[in-house]
Amino acid sequence: MKKFKLVAIIVLVVFTIIIFLQNTEPAQARILLLKVEMSRALLLMLTFALGLVTGILVATNVLRKKR
Repeated sequence: MKKFKLVAIIVLVVFTIIIFLQNTEPAQARILLLKVEMSRALLLMLTFALGLVTGILVATNVLRKKR
């Protein structure tokens, strides 16, 4: 089981590196009234992190209400 976890982590890291290397060109993002230019990889990472935090907050809120 430990080997499976190690292999899974290595595969995820390799895929993440490939995605970052393929998305280095700049992208514009409009956030409310601001216009921000950043690399697509950074934009993907920030979007993922925001979704992850939102999901965790919603899940913990739902679990608290069930108690």
